[in-house]
Amino acid sequence: MDTIKYVEDQLLKENNHPSFAPGDNISVSYKIVEGAKERIQIFKGDVIKIAGAGANKMFTVRKMSGSYGVERIFPLSSPNVVEIKINKRGKVRRAKLYYLRDLIGKKAKIKEKQRR
Repeated sequence: MDTIKYVEDQLLKENNHPSFAPGDNISVSYKIVEGAKERIQIFKGDVIKIAGAGANKMFTVRKMSGSYGVERIFPLSSPNVVEIKINKRGKVRRAKLYYLRDLIGKKAKIKEKQRR
């Protein structure tokens, strides 16, 4: 088991993404390949889950598109994740924010953490 972890650490590319937590509002710049063209698309929303460890670490971002909720799962160590920018730090008391799926309007808003 230790050898597998060692190989994963060696193959894992060092990324310079900022540390974020569930409840934070982030913008993920993601590289999309369509045929021979490449473009960067920005997905802006709230982090509702962070799971895994090491090379398998993933995070889920949720945004509202019109009246529909859209969630997208990003692998943190993917070379397609170009940049992660933190817009706001959220004040939450849970690690998994699945309850936001049932809320609409102002109730689905996450309070911002006070800066000191």
